[in-house]
Amino acid sequence: MANLIRGKNFQKNKSKVLHVVAKMFLAQGYHKTTLREIAAEAGVAYSSLVNIFGSKEGLLAELVAYVLEGQFAATERLLAGVTEDKILFYAAETVLQLHMAESHEHIREMYNVSYSLPETSRIIYSTITGKLQHIFSEHLPHLDEKDFYCLELASGGIMRSFMTVPTNMFFSMKMKVRAFLQTTFRVYLVPEKKIDEAISFVSGFDFEKIAEEVIANMLTYLESKT
Repeated sequence: MANLIRGKNFQKNKSKVLHVVAKMFLAQGYHKTTLREIAAEAGVAYSSLVNIFGSKEGLLAELVAYVLEGQFAATERLLAGVTEDKILFYAAETVLQLHMAESHEHIREMYNVSYSLPETSRIIYSTITGKLQHIFSEHLPHLDEKDFYCLELASGGIMRSFMTVPTNMFFSMKMKVRAFLQTTFRVYLVPEKKIDEAISFVSGFDFEKIAEEVIANMLTYLESKT
């Protein structure tokens, strides 16, 4: 029973810290937030924080896993009963990620850092590789998992570039989405006609609102686990 109690307390403390981390990263950014500030805000000992997560990158890695899960789940809900087309699903999921980065400069920073650091980028690439193989294998049937991992390094670089550069009066969100989907889908040899279909498809959704809902739901979920 004692081990069970410790296990419950561990998960509760972990969820509590992640909820605090998400709020603090959103409020003041990844780089300006320290582990000692997180420990103080979460009401846990600094040593316990380090013992559970190891480092600030470890905290970000855990948060990235939640965010990726939230993106996929939100896209599945959005497209349920609408389409089962894998290419259109990928278009919607990645456009949602672009809008999440565009919604808040500190979210943009978190994504940018996530694609830069070893542990967080490993989570992103390993999580996405299998999904890419499932989605694009019909266009690239001769490739195996290691090949799709290499392609994910390429398309991940494209995603990071488009997330990093904010929109402005000369570079609208519509332009960003179109350019991103065109360049990414060409990496996976998706036919131009299908690319045009995907661009038209995603234009029918309010991804700005959906992105706000995904972020709010993530915070609510983490809070509920504390």
